[in-house]
Amino acid sequence: MKKLMPILIILIAFISCKNTEAKKSAEVIEVETPFVWEAANLYFLLTDRFNNGDTSNDVNFDRTKETGKLRGFEGGDLKGITQKINEGYFTNLGINAIWMTPIVEQIHGGTDEGTGVTYGFHGYWAKDWTKIDPNYGTKEDLKALVEAAHAKGIRVLLDAVINHTGPVTEKDPVWPNDWVRTEPQCKYNNYDNTISCTLVKNLPDILTDSNENVELPPQLVEKWKAEGRYEQEVKELDGFFTRTGHPRAPRFYIMKWLTDYITEFGIDGYRVDTVKHTEEYVWQEFKDECDYAFAEYKKDNPDKVLDDNNFYLVGEVYGYGVSGGQFYDFGDKKVNYFDDAFQSLINFEFKWNSKEQGYQDIFNRYSNLLQTDLKDYGVLNYLSSHDDGQPFDAKREKPYETANKLLLSPGTSQVYYGDESARSLVIEGTQGDATLRSFMNWDEMPHKQDVLIHWQKLGQFRANHPAIGAGTHQMMTQEPYVFSRSYQNEDYKDKVVIGLGFGEEEQNIDVSNIFEEGEEITDFYSGQSYTVKDGKINVQADHEGVILLEKK
Repeated sequence: MKKLMPILIILIAFISCKNTEAKKSAEVIEVETPFVWEAANLYFLLTDRFNNGDTSNDVNFDRTKETGKLRGFEGGDLKGITQKINEGYFTNLGINAIWMTPIVEQIHGGTDEGTGVTYGFHGYWAKDWTKIDPNYGTKEDLKALVEAAHAKGIRVLLDAVINHTGPVTEKDPVWPNDWVRTEPQCKYNNYDNTISCTLVKNLPDILTDSNENVELPPQLVEKWKAEGRYEQEVKELDGFFTRTGHPRAPRFYIMKWLTDYITEFGIDGYRVDTVKHTEEYVWQEFKDECDYAFAEYKKDNPDKVLDDNNFYLVGEVYGYGVSGGQFYDFGDKKVNYFDDAFQSLINFEFKWNSKEQGYQDIFNRYSNLLQTDLKDYGVLNYLSSHDDGQPFDAKREKPYETANKLLLSPGTSQVYYGDESARSLVIEGTQGDATLRSFMNWDEMPHKQDVLIHWQKLGQFRANHPAIGAGTHQMMTQEPYVFSRSYQNEDYKDKVVIGLGFGEEEQNIDVSNIFEEGEEITDFYSGQSYTVKDGKINVQADHEGVILLEKK
């Protein structure tokens, strides 16, 4: 998946002969394309809804009640994801990072929030942060997944929840009142009414503002003793609190449990849930513990280190948009979540920009913002997601435009599972966000090949060129629409030229500001090659009207 960029080193060799003269020889040294989080092509999937690699783990804890449509476990698991990694599915899509929904053990009971009985298939209803839910798999399965992904240059993000436990059910008692609050319910009209409250009814809110020493919840003690691991868990907790000096407050227990997945499995990052519903200093503390754990993993596993990138944290500050720069506005208070906490935030504004603006307006604006107000930070752009009921193209009528805008925009791209196969986001009989969470449409793939191939070509080109996501945008011509992206980090340089909306006729393009005279240029989309002559090339676009030009 990595493209090798040649750097020409001129070696001058002095050769003695009858008439001494200097002769020059050239040697090509291959340099790997660096992985840049700000330019990554990230695939987001619901662990339970992507691929079923082990049908023997489909039912656990007697989760057998009849549920609302698409509100129960459907069989997706870690083995299923690993299977697709090994098949090359993600590599062919140009994916270089995978984010999956939380995999910790979920509540055992179901609850009805007014949309029918729902189980914690989505992973956001934790019961025990220290154990992987058997519906998703085992620790061995996670280890195999991370190793398979890393072998293909793909980074792995898990999903961190510190804000709340799962709902209370007949099988899942409420945690002690020095751990959680069960009221009031959030009103979301100011800072305090967004943080010191429960997100919804029956979703106990972790007391993340508390610094009081608390004992382990009795239901967790009972569970660990029954599983024969109580002593080991307590020993590890003692070690954590001794090392850090943190009080035995609720948030620090959870930070310890979450960072264990870094030291044990070598994951590369966390997408962090419900960020704005938790005090901002919590995320600075969490970052410190993640950085420590990642450094320890690298020190203990030098043969498994992919590169010198830091641990990646991307936050879900619901409603944050790139227009806010580094701040999110609660109305009565502005908070900078980038401040010593997150490297990137999910950009909820991108889908609206994509609906209202054309390519140049989007690309130019995002390039300018990311090179100024958000310099050294990033945003994660998406056009569909698991909890946004107003996606860019719910009926999947514009899959090519979706790919063009998402994969060619500056910033990190989030491909939501099924974007590339036009998986419908309108499912009859569902209520609420269930319509966004159907099982991956593998059975429709034979009929979606044209769309899939388009996503693959753009995705691979993006993965090969950090300039697309992290570079500087420059329009070259308006009609036909042609632009360049340029990126440099120390000695590494990357330049590409991209065209959209081309017709069948041949076009003469001036590329003299990007490519050298006489250079061989390839259109990655069509596979055609060209030579720069008088600073120009004559190109013939494929039937989709896209050109992706790179140095051969």
